[in-house]
Amino acid sequence: MLNREVIAIILGGGAGTRLFPLTKVRSKPAVPLVGKYRLIDIPISNCINSGINRMFVATQFNSASLNRHISTAYRFDSYSKGFVTILAAEQTLSSKEWFQGTADAVRQSLHYIDSYSHSQVLILSGDQLYSMNYAKMLRHHQENKADITIATIPVAAKDASGFGILKTDDKYVINEFREKPPQEELQGLESYVNEDLQKEGRVYLASMGIYIFNRKILREELANKDYTDFGKEIIPHAINNRKVISYPFEGYWSDIGTIRSFYEANLDLAKRQPAFDLYNPDMPMYTHARMLPASKLQSTFIQDSIVAEGCIVVNSQISNSVIGVRSYIGNNTTVKNSIIMGADYYSWHDRATRDFLVGADAPGIHDETYIEAAIVDKNVHIGKKCIIKNRDNVQEGEGPNFFIRDGIVIIPKNATIPDGTII
Repeated sequence: MLNREVIAIILGGGAGTRLFPLTKVRSKPAVPLVGKYRLIDIPISNCINSGINRMFVATQFNSASLNRHISTAYRFDSYSKGFVTILAAEQTLSSKEWFQGTADAVRQSLHYIDSYSHSQVLILSGDQLYSMNYAKMLRHHQENKADITIATIPVAAKDASGFGILKTDDKYVINEFREKPPQEELQGLESYVNEDLQKEGRVYLASMGIYIFNRKILREELANKDYTDFGKEIIPHAINNRKVISYPFEGYWSDIGTIRSFYEANLDLAKRQPAFDLYNPDMPMYTHARMLPASKLQSTFIQDSIVAEGCIVVNSQISNSVIGVRSYIGNNTTVKNSIIMGADYYSWHDRATRDFLVGADAPGIHDETYIEAAIVDKNVHIGKKCIIKNRDNVQEGEGPNFFIRDGIVIIPKNATIPDGTII
């Protein structure tokens, strides 16, 4: 059932420097995920599955590919009056500045949001992997007569210092907030959790960066233009003046903010029993429908991997990897613990007939190449007899057409790696 009380705004984030070079030519929400999706598909799919079909996406960096993806993937019929609209940072008579933070992005978008009737605003992040029915969170918000509700996830002490930690009473009311407290200052920040979580030591509630605001409360909190960020300023201020409650979430959740977290989240989904259920019929993932043929696997060994549609793999070995759409993997090639994002076109298609004129002439991984612990972006050509492995265990570095971040080799979008290259 459609919810006409809520409008969602998805925050696309800043320049995405921690995800560079994946964000070199695209915004964070447009980064490909699990072979065929993009990060933005997560919050949009959750909204659709929750009966929320009016969504804004606020972004200001490299938004062209994100805009193209959204315009082709999400088209609602005229009867539902649904939409997904990009809100790029712009100069107006009231503001000549780009978005200065999460709260400022929403503040500068209010004149668009106010064009539609609503009682609550759901604020989401565009770089997280999780499945949540926001209708349940909204019901929790309304039943507790809250001004603001924050989705929280229980974490143990060893992880708490990486998050904003909220302390609640047994009525879900938040009475204290600490941004990334050091280990020695965690004493006293424990919250009421169930017995199973107590046994696991998960007694600290971390903010997931997912908020529900009552319409009037949001406008009042954003009136102070010195407050530019929800986590650092708006929420700590509101706790002292509003009824701010926690919505405890115990499912899978991953904040994909770094190359390492992006890499691990993708490969976790290729495991035999991943924590995130990609195949849940009640919470399907939506994306651009490409109408590609099924993948063709010729004399190939594949173990614990995901292979998207439209791929051709010839006499190769693939293990613990994610292979994206239209990937070509040539004869006697090995791919281990890697993410291959695929291509927008096939190498045998004439350049003059392609929709995309930028990119390697012959995208794919060619004969007798070895790839391990790497991320190969879209439209990349890797020649014959190459080795991409980071054999020297370099943590940070770069060279001709490659980068190393968090010990992971990344081949950027549209790059060409010559035959015989060793990285």
